[in-house]
Amino acid sequence: MDRRHFLTLTAALPFAAPGIALAGQEYTPGLVQKHLAAGDTVFLDFKASWCSTCAAQERVINALKAENPMYAQKVVFIDVDWDQFGKSDLVKSLNIPRRSTLVVLKGDKELGRIVAGTGKAQIKDLMDVALNA
Repeated sequence: MDRRHFLTLTAALPFAAPGIALAGQEYTPGLVQKHLAAGDTVFLDFKASWCSTCAAQERVINALKAENPMYAQKVVFIDVDWDQFGKSDLVKSLNIPRRSTLVVLKGDKELGRIVAGTGKAQIKDLMDVALNA
């Protein structure tokens, strides 16, 4: 496959596979508890629009979701805006040290966490924990 075809296919992916939700839900107070109470596995992404580490993590997460649609089907992804919720009860209760923190929750348990990691293998491992929970 040449570069032109690759770029065309990559650009068309969101339209060709509308069932794949690449962006997470926007956090609002009570949203995490609602999903946990329903028995969902929750993948929290604490991020800021100006954070380059957060952007790198988001690129990896979106690429992994595009590679495996099961992530978006079986895991609830929630984006927590650090500028808006960095001092919230959620951040305090989970002891989130900084933006660019990724956390997987199921029930009343934390299943895994990455702080400032951007490696594809590391993020895939965390997403696999969520998928298999």
